[in-house]
Amino acid sequence: MKKAVLFDLDGTLWHTCDVILPVWNDILKKHKETTKQITLEEMNSYMGKTVEQIASIMLPELTLENSVAIVKKCCAEQIPSLRKTGGHLYDNLESTLEILSKNYFLGIISNCQCGYIEAFLFAHKLEKYFSDFEMSGRTNLTKGENIKLVMERNGIDKAVYLGDTIGDQLAAKDAEIPFVFASYGFGTTENPEYTISSFDELPKVAEKILG
Repeated sequence: MKKAVLFDLDGTLWHTCDVILPVWNDILKKHKETTKQITLEEMNSYMGKTVEQIASIMLPELTLENSVAIVKKCCAEQIPSLRKTGGHLYDNLESTLEILSKNYFLGIISNCQCGYIEAFLFAHKLEKYFSDFEMSGRTNLTKGENIKLVMERNGIDKAVYLGDTIGDQLAAKDAEIPFVFASYGFGTTENPEYTISSFDELPKVAEKILG
């Protein structure tokens, strides 16, 4: 039986808000149709959402087509900075991934655009721990559908999904796998069955769920 631990990215493996905030605000300054400048608190609230969701919240005064185009530009322009500087990894992340990778298939499923997961892996030299990843920016599928996709194409029989938002919890439900709430992240959930307050608690929880 092939067992997997699957991960959300922002608020689960790393956080990048302070790194990408100047990039996004520089892009916004170039668009005269808006005077919007994002605060760090607002950027935190965007984490885990799709481009369309961010666009409608961030720039409600614009048409969705226009606002989505701007958000996609922000997402593209942030990649070079992230590949160079990386973001902020949660405590004991690599040592915990090393432990998990000895027993489980590891994968990342995020609502991000293409290049973002790759920047995370490249900047922090973590490629060796992850066997696959998927993102809504490549497939145009929901997070739950992407979880199913990763499981199907890798022949995974049993999996758990770690995330930090209600969207992650619903995605795991859609994929019909257990959800673990990363309470150290950005969001909230509704009565999760499993919760960790630090990343290094995950191996024990994974063993309890997956064996």
